[in-house]
Amino acid sequence: MRRREFIQGSLAVAAQVGLPAATANAAPTLTIPYGAAVRGDVLVDDYNYRKALIDHCQLIVAEGSMKWESIHPTPDRFDFYDGDKLINFAEQNGMKMRGHTLVWYAAMPEWALALRGANQANSEMSRHIETVVGRYRGRIPSWDVVNEAVADEPTASDYLRPNVWLENLGKDYLATAFRRAHASDDKVQLVINEYDIECVGEQYKRRREALLRIVRDLRDRDVPVHAVGLQGHLRGELEIDKHALSEFVSQVKAMGLDVLVTELDVTDNLLPPDQQERDRIVASRVEDFLGAIFDAARLTAIVTWGISDRHTWVPMYFTREDGRHNRPLPLDRNYRPKPMMEVIERFTRKTG
Repeated sequence: MRRREFIQGSLAVAAQVGLPAATANAAPTLTIPYGAAVRGDVLVDDYNYRKALIDHCQLIVAEGSMKWESIHPTPDRFDFYDGDKLINFAEQNGMKMRGHTLVWYAAMPEWALALRGANQANSEMSRHIETVVGRYRGRIPSWDVVNEAVADEPTASDYLRPNVWLENLGKDYLATAFRRAHASDDKVQLVINEYDIECVGEQYKRRREALLRIVRDLRDRDVPVHAVGLQGHLRGELEIDKHALSEFVSQVKAMGLDVLVTELDVTDNLLPPDQQERDRIVASRVEDFLGAIFDAARLTAIVTWGISDRHTWVPMYFTREDGRHNRPLPLDRNYRPKPMMEVIERFTRKTG
């Protein structure tokens, strides 16, 4: 995209959604697209946030505004205002947008949590998926269909996370969700998205095994699942099990699925107070994580859960006892690149 066309697009979207225009340089063309989760309220209020997204991202994903409680708050009402705002911003600035998420145990309105019986649950889940995917057909190329299906501590006999869908539909809810999404847009990439796959330890091993079991079952039944999303909410104090992660990705690829990183950040609440040392460790964890994946497969996208330390979910759950700000994302609170961004940019330029 030529610079003049890019700036005109930025101005157009600003006018369309009531945003002051962010004049910025277009994000570089990368071999593997990089993107970030976006909050609609911050997009409106923070000029530098918009500029950072335009400067660095080839795609975005809604942090919360496409989750069920936001987009389908009552049985008879869908609210697409924020979703439309984000996709318009993306398209006017030459970006793609991922969809997140169609089926999850959390961020659910009370009316949906109260669903009872297979008929009611199947009808409402199908209606939701068909309506949301259908609205953005041809505009969103990739959807997180099922998010966090694996139990926190899975066992051989109990490996699926309890939720309203499992309670009413059994494990078939997974296949139903993917089939309804595919029927609503047969060109879109359909992703099963999961966390805590990458670290050393028995719990992570069991979670990898459980996710592979789910994916194999879906593939054996010819369910249209196309990719595994590795969230990548890394723990700064925990080592990446590089060999096990590479082997896991190899098994995913052997089943014919793509792999993408969907929610990358690094919690640093237990890391040393020295800022440079913290940033070094954070970047090292990202290096190990992405390197282990690339040893087995080429990623189709790398997405961080936010772009700047100024706007991140991490302090809500991982506050530092010393009172220092968390630094989990590629840009600092003043939107300056950190070592984590250098690592990400190196991997997004990989050609093999």
